[in-house]
Amino acid sequence: MSVDDGRIRPAGVDDRFGPDLDEARRNRPIPVASEIVTDPVSDWAADFSHVDPVWAADPYPIQDELRQRCPIAHTERFGGVWLPTRYEDVAAIAYDTDRFSSRGIIVSNVRPPRELAPMGSVPPISSDPPFHHDARKLLLPAFTKSAVRKQEEATRAYCHELIDALEGRDVVDGAGEYAQHIPVRVIANLLGLPAEDGPLFRRFIETSLESVNKRPEERAEGFAALADYLLAQIREHVDQPRDDLITYLIDAELHGRKLDPDHVLGTIILLLIAGIDTTWSAIGASLWHLARTPRDRERLVAEPELLPTAMEELLRAYAPVTMARLVRQDMQWNGVEMKADDWVLLSFPAANRDPEHFERADEVVIDREVNRHAAFGLGIHRCVGSHLARMELRVALEVWLERVPVFSLADPAAVTWAASQVRGPRTLPLRIG
Repeated sequence: MSVDDGRIRPAGVDDRFGPDLDEARRNRPIPVASEIVTDPVSDWAADFSHVDPVWAADPYPIQDELRQRCPIAHTERFGGVWLPTRYEDVAAIAYDTDRFSSRGIIVSNVRPPRELAPMGSVPPISSDPPFHHDARKLLLPAFTKSAVRKQEEATRAYCHELIDALEGRDVVDGAGEYAQHIPVRVIANLLGLPAEDGPLFRRFIETSLESVNKRPEERAEGFAALADYLLAQIREHVDQPRDDLITYLIDAELHGRKLDPDHVLGTIILLLIAGIDTTWSAIGASLWHLARTPRDRERLVAEPELLPTAMEELLRAYAPVTMARLVRQDMQWNGVEMKADDWVLLSFPAANRDPEHFERADEVVIDREVNRHAAFGLGIHRCVGSHLARMELRVALEVWLERVPVFSLADPAAVTWAASQVRGPRTLPLRIG
């Protein structure tokens, strides 16, 4: 596919994705892992865990406390992780590509080897300069405002279809029966994957983001299943090119050469996992807030023109994404002694609630006029799909508020949140009417 003009270019014979690739994948060694620790957190400043159930349920008071105590927390879990909680520290690290590498963006008990740089495993988000610039540039045409606009009508129709299926029920799951399905459909359409494979995509998300504290062998099995599925889809696209992003990546060139198979596969993994979970989480968190805050819900129903402004505030207050970096070499950074290959968690949610950067930072102000939030990241890795995510969030909320103007939390204690670097509701029981 040519993203600019929509024409399909024949892929022809392409042996990059043949049996030799399978053999190479099977022979890759499982990296050495750090000790797996599952004990409850004893001290958030010196022993934090971003997958602890207490953190998953409500990280904001913990972040506020750390901002006053540290403000850069540390843990020996996962082989050593730093957690800055001030906006200025998060931003400084996000922009500093000389001292911090992006080759590892998901903290786990296994560090990606240095040999993966500069591409990383899921380019361009895992890529370091100068490779990053051109890898990112390849994707930009598919995520412009004009390209995203073409997706809106189908997205709106699908939201109505999802709500039609809820008719006649008093209690529904706003996460499992609404929020999660919208980005699955949109991303499947963009990539050219079967929409009916949605349950499989959600299992892949769990493997990638919610199993970081499992044994490396278990995670390797999950990633192998993900790679096998996508390679089968890629090979089908090689044989039958079509107008979608997978065909585009198969045909794309970088520096005069077709993309390496790991580049094609890694970028598809990125678009599938990040494109679904981040938006699913943002939609779910927004519905959760409106369900528990009647005044905001009622105002948006009465003033639908306020939604774009309110949406940015919901993104600020409930930013779903935390990204990781790896320290390049031993150094002292803002008073702490960082070691080479230490993890650093860039908590954009914590940055977005820093009172030094935002007035009334701990409040949700749906008519906030000045809102330079970091929900889509900072620096060179700012989310390439932000226009698409905003469209999905806006349409999902517009249709829900139009069709379901009155709703509340059916059981606040039954709401569950993902314990990972992408935080959003996984179950969200809502009472209709």
